[in-house]
Amino acid sequence: MFFKDCTLEQLDETFNLKPLNQHPVLEAWLQGQSNISEQERGYLFMLQEYLRDNVDNWNEYELVMHFIGPMFTLVGFSYQHQFNLFGERPFGGTVEGIELSGKPDGLVATGYRQPKKPYFCFQEYKKETDPNGDPSAQALAAMLVAQEINERQIPIYGCYVRGRYWRFMVLQGKEYAISDGYTATKDDIFDILRILKVLKQMIIERVTQQT
Repeated sequence: MFFKDCTLEQLDETFNLKPLNQHPVLEAWLQGQSNISEQERGYLFMLQEYLRDNVDNWNEYELVMHFIGPMFTLVGFSYQHQFNLFGERPFGGTVEGIELSGKPDGLVATGYRQPKKPYFCFQEYKKETDPNGDPSAQALAAMLVAQEINERQIPIYGCYVRGRYWRFMVLQGKEYAISDGYTATKDDIFDILRILKVLKQMIIERVTQQT
């Protein structure tokens, strides 16, 4: 089964998943605190203005190149050769006897040159309705594989983007939840950066515990 072909309904039925409107792990992530410097705020304003001017015209690659990539760079997911942000790497595994595979737009995983244990799966599409698949299901499918690689011992985090709208996800066991949308052309852009920075800190704590 390829990530790009998955739907949420299919994943729910195949793996007996339970979607929740709220999840304590997701809420803890979204409410986590991280400081944003004045320099970062200035950079966000610049990115936001660029996004407002272009988001309705950019294709997927342009959205990544001009906005999503700079956002991730601002967070700095490359950390002391312990974990890194990987893009479109072949990724797959077996979940309950079913092969799942694809190339997520992004993975934050341990490893420096090659991803090892993934903690965060990212999927992006420009259009609100895209003929090439459901980004929420694609992210969740990758998260299911990541959960197996981590032997179901920790929650797996995710996110998907549709143009200006960001939604965050958590998978724990058979339960998952998806946040309300954060609009990057509004003040939500500061929350998006804060949430990503909280994620980085959680991953630092995780890899530190393992060393």
